[in-house]
Amino acid sequence: MINLREIRLRRGPEPLVENVTLSIFRGEKVGIVGRNGAGKSTLMALVRGELAPDAGTFDCPGNLAFASVLQELPHSERPVVEHVIDGDEALRKIEADLEASYLTDDGLKQATLLGEYDHAGGYTARARAAALLDGLGFEAGAIDRPISEFSGGLRMRANLARALMCRSDVLLLDEPTNHLDLDAVLWLEGWLRAYQGTLLLISHDREFLDAVVGRILHITDRKVFTYTGNYSKFEEQSAAAAQQQRAANEKIRREAAHVRSFVERFRAQATKARQAQ
Repeated sequence: MINLREIRLRRGPEPLVENVTLSIFRGEKVGIVGRNGAGKSTLMALVRGELAPDAGTFDCPGNLAFASVLQELPHSERPVVEHVIDGDEALRKIEADLEASYLTDDGLKQATLLGEYDHAGGYTARARAAALLDGLGFEAGAIDRPISEFSGGLRMRANLARALMCRSDVLLLDEPTNHLDLDAVLWLEGWLRAYQGTLLLISHDREFLDAVVGRILHITDRKVFTYTGNYSKFEEQSAAAAQQQRAANEKIRREAAHVRSFVERFRAQATKARQAQ
């Protein structure tokens, strides 16, 4: 469980959000919405561990594995499929240890590591990476091309595939559909619905949110409001809450007008002057 208690976050002199208290539970899929500059990405950066709160406490289990999309475009000559496999850091660590064991001719260590490699899905890693790239629109014959040869949009897709390749407990995605066509968006919807970990998703795509998330965090006026359900449910609940607030404001306006009318009528009469005051 991820817990935020009385959190204040600022970028610059003014706070973006303050007095935020909420919990995110294991396996939840949560959408984060709000106008540009409201603090969505800053809240995500807090969860990712990139910044500390200006006030309040942020707690999450120390053993959670987080995954998010690299924002820098890769320019290396590595094949794009290898770039994606790099997202599985545990597997890459086993491969490095195995290579070292060959250099020292440590047969017992090699046997142990080969078992770990098999258990970690090392023999299927290329196929899994290729499936991710295929779902995100890469041609099968292109996955061994250097990543530097692809367009910026495709390199961002490769970064997304790398994040999905990661063995994560918490997946953080900020506008993941920006560089995707419709087929890739639909594929990603299905992948995220099947994802077993906790998902925090920033998106302006209403249909995408409807298909994936089960709770909405709405950041507005320096506060975070929680709504159960997808984006459509959030709109319904938000509209109902706004209507209730308008009705309450209208009631206050009528009561204030009544008081002003009473004061105007009776403040000059001796019998009512004290009451009017």
